[in-house]
Amino acid sequence: MRSQRPIEIDGRTGEGGGQLVRIAAALAAVTSQPILITRVRGNRAGHRGGGLKAQHVSSLRWLAKATGAEVAGLSVGSHTLEFCPSAPPTALKERNIQIASESSAPSTLLIFQAVLPYLLFASNDAGEPIELEIHGGTNVSFSLSYEYLDQVLLPTLKDKFGITVERQLRKRGWSSGPQQRGCVWFEIHPIPRGQSLKLKEPWDKPTTAADLQRKHIDVSIVAPHSMHEPLQTSLAQDLNVLFPDIDIQFVVVEDSGHDARMYVFLVAHSRTGLRWGRDWLYNASRRRKTAAELGAEMSRKVAKDLYGEIAVRGVVDEYLQDQLVVFQVLAEGRSSFPRVEEPVDGDVGVVADDGDGDDLAIGKLRIGGRRMKKDRADEPFGEGSMHTTTARWVASELLPGLKWYDKGSVCEGIGISFE
Repeated sequence: MRSQRPIEIDGRTGEGGGQLVRIAAALAAVTSQPILITRVRGNRAGHRGGGLKAQHVSSLRWLAKATGAEVAGLSVGSHTLEFCPSAPPTALKERNIQIASESSAPSTLLIFQAVLPYLLFASNDAGEPIELEIHGGTNVSFSLSYEYLDQVLLPTLKDKFGITVERQLRKRGWSSGPQQRGCVWFEIHPIPRGQSLKLKEPWDKPTTAADLQRKHIDVSIVAPHSMHEPLQTSLAQDLNVLFPDIDIQFVVVEDSGHDARMYVFLVAHSRTGLRWGRDWLYNASRRRKTAAELGAEMSRKVAKDLYGEIAVRGVVDEYLQDQLVVFQVLAEGRSSFPRVEEPVDGDVGVVADDGDGDDLAIGKLRIGGRRMKKDRADEPFGEGSMHTTTARWVASELLPGLKWYDKGSVCEGIGISFE
């Protein structure tokens, strides 16, 4: 699977930020494919700055060590990165891993996303799990939170792909208020040797009314103690207006320890186990605002955002869709996690080929009576956010056997495995 020359990727393409770097590095590490990323984070030249950030350097430094990679440009601010790994995941001997960022601000969860695909395939003969401890931020701007990882991403990976990752938040780390380094612990159970990652249920399982019917909403609040009651009151009122008669459960109510640290997270659960999340790490000025005013402001925003997310009628939320791409492309067979409005109650399914073989020969599928075409992947494509369309493109650049259909709604993964 490895080629002699690095695959060159323009870091300005599509989303043009850190996600492009993480996905490219993760897939390169799994497949031992050399890559060269130019103009790293080229679309972040404004107030957030371009080039590698500390969280990229932390994850890439570990991946380079684990894969015996030759690396150039691995430093904060670097605009060019060459990463040439050589050791496959099964060569990893270490079962107790520590990754510490150089400062408290880098997101532990983004570091985790970059190294998880490699660790998933790092099985040994004894079938031992891998313990991973990452030090850095857990509630950081422009990053998923620990709550999102714990309540949405990891449960979905287990439900859909059978990926088992135990986790524990040992200490919070914030990018707001006084910076504080946090710590998250994971226990990862790699895929047994010789096996590939597989979807646990048929990829074309119909979307039913029960899938879209909300069962309850979980609420997490991490804020100064003085904000707890105003937030709970406002959230209960706003959610009852938007989602009448739904059960609301406050699953996390925690003191953040500083007035500048305010975070709210909502997860809607369907009757069949689907999840949609929306959150807000408060980043506006709270000057001259009372606790009641702040609570009402935060509640209105997250409740409205969750309502808008569910109105899309997708089987995943906007953020989960792009985070699942890496697992789709590495898995065996087809998978589909659309956010476009789909027919409901059983009219999504596979229709047999007409018998002349032409449909499959020209890369077309028939699904629910709709003719689906194979996608071109020479630029970001398909439905979904810019992060999702960019993720599909990056994966397609590194994995020549990868196929996408119907504007990215169906992925046919490469089914990688290691003996």
